[in-house]
Amino acid sequence: MFSRVLIANRGEIARRVERTLRRLGVESVAVYSDADAGAPHVREADHAVHIGPTAAAESYLRVERIVEAARRSGAEAVHPGYGFLSESPALARACAEAGLVFVGPPPEAIELLGDKAAAKRTAAAAGVPVLPGIGGEGGGDRLGDEEIVAWAAGDGELPLMLKAAAGGGGKGMRVVESLEALPAAIEAARREAQAAFGDDRLLAERYVPRSRHIEVQVLADAHGNAVHLGERECSLQRRHQKVIEESPSPVVGPELRQRMGEAAVALAQASGYVNAGTVELIAERDDPGSFYFLEVNTRLQVEHPVTELVTGLDLVEQQLRVAAGEPLGFAQADVELRGHAVEARVYAEDPANGFLPSAGKVVAYREPRDAGGPIRVDSGVEEGVEVGTDYDPLLTKVIAHAPDRAEALARLERGLRDLVILGPTTNSAYLRALLSRPEVREGAIDTGLIERLGDAIAPPPHAPELPAVALALLLSPRSPAADPWDATDAWRPTGPGTIRVALAGPAAEGVVELCAAMRNEAQPHPGEWLWKVGEDEGSFALAGDLVTVDGISRRLGVYCEGDAVWILDGAAEPARFAFAAEAGAAAGAAPRGSLEAPMPGTVIDVRAAAGAAVEEGEVLVLLESMKMELSVQSPRDGLVAEVLVAKGEQVERGQALVALDGDGEGETA
Repeated sequence: MFSRVLIANRGEIARRVERTLRRLGVESVAVYSDADAGAPHVREADHAVHIGPTAAAESYLRVERIVEAARRSGAEAVHPGYGFLSESPALARACAEAGLVFVGPPPEAIELLGDKAAAKRTAAAAGVPVLPGIGGEGGGDRLGDEEIVAWAAGDGELPLMLKAAAGGGGKGMRVVESLEALPAAIEAARREAQAAFGDDRLLAERYVPRSRHIEVQVLADAHGNAVHLGERECSLQRRHQKVIEESPSPVVGPELRQRMGEAAVALAQASGYVNAGTVELIAERDDPGSFYFLEVNTRLQVEHPVTELVTGLDLVEQQLRVAAGEPLGFAQADVELRGHAVEARVYAEDPANGFLPSAGKVVAYREPRDAGGPIRVDSGVEEGVEVGTDYDPLLTKVIAHAPDRAEALARLERGLRDLVILGPTTNSAYLRALLSRPEVREGAIDTGLIERLGDAIAPPPHAPELPAVALALLLSPRSPAADPWDATDAWRPTGPGTIRVALAGPAAEGVVELCAAMRNEAQPHPGEWLWKVGEDEGSFALAGDLVTVDGISRRLGVYCEGDAVWILDGAAEPARFAFAAEAGAAAGAAPRGSLEAPMPGTVIDVRAAAGAAVEEGEVLVLLESMKMELSVQSPRDGLVAEVLVAKGEQVERGQALVALDGDGEGETA
């Protein structure tokens, strides 16, 4: 085993690897950019090395800086984590040339299987079923646009799937329903693939609607031994990005598991694979026995914890032992799946605003009360951390393990409810709503389910009295020792008055009215209030974080942040309330239909020109932020008065991109 290992990654990934290194008595070396100097993964490592500026292209993606950091720190091996350079044959080769051990497969296997076209050929030769398509039969030559169109019009079958030949993570993928839409889809897929992987090669193949995404975890050592560790169901996806994963799949039994596992192992052995990897398959939703090769991820997966929980194996430890030259310590017959595990990915994104990435300081962080037991949390954040837009928006993973699937789902839902991440908006409440859907509970899931359900996946609305509760909290003295004369309530020498305040926050449009309830003309009810918000009105009693309405009490999560208050109320979204002037200034978000930048990012395309006529919904500017492509559309018909940005320019949130001039009135955004 090694004595010191450098981790070429950040956030929850680095902390996850550090945890295993610490348990094994191996020293860890963290790397960090200008943006990460105070991050938890840096502070918790035994050693840390600065590798460059904030931009990933100048730090985490620079092979020479990673290798130099390993040399300077005295590391013997480099663990790439998952993401960034984890599937880089260049890093694997550079490590070998520098006398370092790369904790992953050999560069030849990464090149072969990291290229979807080459991997598809290898899978077919190994006897793994593959989908009909174009781009996987020949060598590494670039498939032309006209060749894709000709195949689709001739031998192809609509709908079809375009895929980037290099990389993964849903980048460069497009489902195409018609021949008319194909040219634009090819252009967009190439642009996204080039931006993500520096390689715009595509392949096209038959699209399987209502399909299941099932993947098989494999482990192989340098002594010819290879095993599979069962399968993971990863069908709950949004825009080809996984959000919920589980093991085992609810539709895979022992016989099918053996077939899938044997196919995955055969592919690993045919490609000379060593270390941990994942063979991804696509299957018919209602006939999972009809499965096809999708791709190979030549690294540890984000969702590996569900496999760890059902097998009892630490996959990072297995990676390290294989990289150190040890043979696998078990055979296929020794692998036994126990119980069921489900994982949820908590992202910094706003489901109510098109899942746009979110940013900001984490003002409160609390893990579920069962963390470390039935609930596992792999997190890259803590209170006080600044979440930016430079890296992947994944903040935390919550994983539940139980004897059966129903109990695992219930534990995960409760774990997400107990998780507190306040500051940047997250998808936590959205995930709870997704887990409560009957389709998910019954296992009737497929890769298109989330898109079909659309707005049907929504957290419950906020209680109508919540703005008034927030106002009562904002007006209350913040400590028991506070001088009651400092309270900014409506008490007068002659009795209570009515407070009328413009409060900003969810369900707080307009003025919130609050008045202390009276037991008689001379004595108020302690902590009892009458309220009115718009057309709604009523009363409630408030004692600390316990609110009572119509005789029913519930406990709220209350967090104060300066002159604002956060309230967690059951399964609803966390709600931030502040006095309107303060909250309005802090919001900073562009309204729907605005031509302002919704997030900080880079302009990757400008499709507007001064003087040009545009239609409502027409894409005028394309941005890239948090590895995500964002289209900024015209809010109405009109003329472009001025284009305010250029391709390649860095823009801030709320920055004006284009000015429209229509109907005699200028609209600058």
